[in-house]
Amino acid sequence: MRFPRTRPRSLAGQLFAMQVVLVAAVVAGCAFFAYVSGRSQARETATRQVRAVAVAVAGSPSVREAIRTPDPSAALQPYAERVREDTGIAFITIMNPDRVRWTHPDSGQIGATFLGHTARALRGETFSETYTGTLGPSIRVVTPVLDDGRIVGLVSAGITVDRVSSQVRAQLGALGLAAGAALVLGGLGTYVINARLRRHTHGMNAAELSRLHDYHEATLHAVREGLLMLDGQRRIALINDAGRELLGLAPGTVGRRVADLDLPAPLTGALLASEERVDEVHLTADRVIVVNTRPVVGGERRGTVVTLRDHTELQALSGELDSERGFTQALRSQAHEAANRLHTVVSLIELGRADEAVGFATAELELAQALTDRVVGAVGEPVLAALLLGKAAQANERGVELVLADDSLIDDGALPATLPARDLVTVLGNLIDNAVDAVTGTREAAVPGQRAPEAPRRGRVTVTALAGDGELLLRVADNGAGVDPADAAEVFRSGWSTHGAGRGLGLALVRQAVHRGGGTVTLEQGTDGGAVFTVRLPLPERGGVRVEGAP
Repeated sequence: MRFPRTRPRSLAGQLFAMQVVLVAAVVAGCAFFAYVSGRSQARETATRQVRAVAVAVAGSPSVREAIRTPDPSAALQPYAERVREDTGIAFITIMNPDRVRWTHPDSGQIGATFLGHTARALRGETFSETYTGTLGPSIRVVTPVLDDGRIVGLVSAGITVDRVSSQVRAQLGALGLAAGAALVLGGLGTYVINARLRRHTHGMNAAELSRLHDYHEATLHAVREGLLMLDGQRRIALINDAGRELLGLAPGTVGRRVADLDLPAPLTGALLASEERVDEVHLTADRVIVVNTRPVVGGERRGTVVTLRDHTELQALSGELDSERGFTQALRSQAHEAANRLHTVVSLIELGRADEAVGFATAELELAQALTDRVVGAVGEPVLAALLLGKAAQANERGVELVLADDSLIDDGALPATLPARDLVTVLGNLIDNAVDAVTGTREAAVPGQRAPEAPRRGRVTVTALAGDGELLLRVADNGAGVDPADAAEVFRSGWSTHGAGRGLGLALVRQAVHRGGGTVTLEQGTDGGAVFTVRLPLPERGGVRVEGAP
């Protein structure tokens, strides 16, 4: 027959049982010690009491005078009984040096021989002993009676062991009540403490808590999302490896305040916010992260749980996807324009104007081929060349002229593998997009109440790409309205935009990519009033020789 397996007692229950046993053992030990100590003290007290009585009686002048009389018992017996009753001891025996009793609580024992030792008293000493006499075991003291230096008698005073034991038993009863009360109070206190411990441990036993701790540690190190827990004082109570990596924190940050971590101000504000935050995008020096926060509330604010997701790769892929969509739209528009131009050529041929048809087609081909040859000849890096051609097509569809500066030159293979092509696309693509938006907005804007200019200038974006002198130079200039000097320090902040707060992310990503490459990005005002963004990225030496460009 198999018995059902019982669940182990909870940690609080185990501690309660151990504490009760411990309290009981301590109380029992204290009671036993008090009993032994009380019994010893009772015997010592009884010995001191009977010694004082015996010495006082032996030194009494009336006792010496009675001993000189022919019948000492007649005077000594009433005196001894009166002293015995007054002091509460068991007996006072006065005897001659030959141990013949003159007094005794039992008058029938007068004249009999004293039971006990007297040799030391006959030598003039006062001593104590435990001896069994006519009244049973007793603690007694024997002392000599001196008259002019001679021992004329002996006095023995004593108290029975039963009386001492009864006194100890009375004390033991009171001690037992005190010990019981201490045990009950200790048990109640232990129960209250362990009831609270049971609530905090949710009734789990030690094995379950140990297993939960192991799972907790394994989960913290296995989860690739960042996990951050803040206490009520906004200090880091817990952070996993992914959280430290995403925030760029060194080990040993537990216990530090979030405000002291030197994080970007918007991110610090999100972590310290008292309300819940959902899927907020924030930028650190090297990463784009999605932040979710949730307060921990239990009657009072106890802290905040923060999860962090790395959005850097996804953001880069989103930028590439936007570029691909732009390329697709540009190709679609070009296909549509090509169809229109083909119809024009066919129509000219049908009208018998073959020479005009050839000239029209050749002019369009030469214009497109010239741009392609210019870009491919100057920029040997295939990713950048493709990006420039695509952006040129996009800009042309929006009525903006994208020009590659004459001094642009990047040889094929000049850029090292340590400079990711994705970062270059992020930097140059976002700068060109912003420049195209700037000149398009300037060209299309109209001031209410005023007539639009009769001949608005065409938007123009000039791109410079040059690898030389140990650095990569990327410069994008436009002839738009430019940037207000008051906003020059804010343009790279996440959320800044000329179209309204909270929309701009491109320039913040540019600064982040430049920071990863160890370069710099600056904003200046162009000669024609537009904005000029200049990016400088260091190029490492290869084989001990710096990568140099042409002139």
